[in-house]
Amino acid sequence: MSRALPKYNKRRVAFIGGAAAVALSGTAIAGFALAGETSKNNGNSARTLAGPGTITCPDVKSKLPAVPASAKAEVDRNLALLNTQIQEANKRLVETVGQGGPNFVQNAIVGPLKDKRVATVNRIATAIGRTAAKPQGLDSLAACTLNASGTNAGGAQNSAKPSATAPPQQQTGGNTGNTGNPNAAGTITCPDVKSKLPAVPASAKAEVDRNLALLNTQIQEANKRLVETVGQGGPNFVQNAIVGPLKDKRVATVNRIATAIGRTAAKPQGLDSLAACTLTK
Repeated sequence: MSRALPKYNKRRVAFIGGAAAVALSGTAIAGFALAGETSKNNGNSARTLAGPGTITCPDVKSKLPAVPASAKAEVDRNLALLNTQIQEANKRLVETVGQGGPNFVQNAIVGPLKDKRVATVNRIATAIGRTAAKPQGLDSLAACTLNASGTNAGGAQNSAKPSATAPPQQQTGGNTGNTGNPNAAGTITCPDVKSKLPAVPASAKAEVDRNLALLNTQIQEANKRLVETVGQGGPNFVQNAIVGPLKDKRVATVNRIATAIGRTAAKPQGLDSLAACTLTK
């Protein structure tokens, strides 16, 4: 009996050990499976939280007075343009997720959209004003908002993280033409508007002078931003975030100059052809 007992115990220990090994193996397999599911679910959550959101803007059409028949075609064309501008901004919002810094969306998409809308609603007001009372304050409807999804609230859906992980060389080429020397910001130059104006009526002089000064301020601000953002964004950053928005601001400003003169004299035509600026190195 004393000799059989160890043999029996050995078999018992071997059986228990084998069962434990099977149990442990099952636990390990289950653990790996759970780990895989958790990782997968976390990945989906991250993608959901990274949604770019949607840009929405105030409705202009509902705020208009009765539109004269003579202005209807032009007003309808500009109302359609307002919708196109929003669609393009939302498209760009999706295409540029992860680009630029924390203020990229505001500076490169939402801000420029406002400038475009200011110019467009001013054209609507001018068209109506030719044969009826010109609606005032439409440019208060120009500003749009970003309805961000997930954790990307507040308009900063394009966080700085994706840019931070990009190699510095890729960021250096941000400002168009700044190759070789990333500190060479260049200078933005614009056509002179004042020299192209007709005689300005005394009643319009103050408003014209104020807008001419604003044109200079806009150029100074654009050149300042050009220096401050060297190395940011992609190859089209300067065009999309500085030069393009500057043109939209200038269109709105020269339109105000033309309208001011046109109240008591012949309204100058084609001033908006002076709105486009160039980047010189």
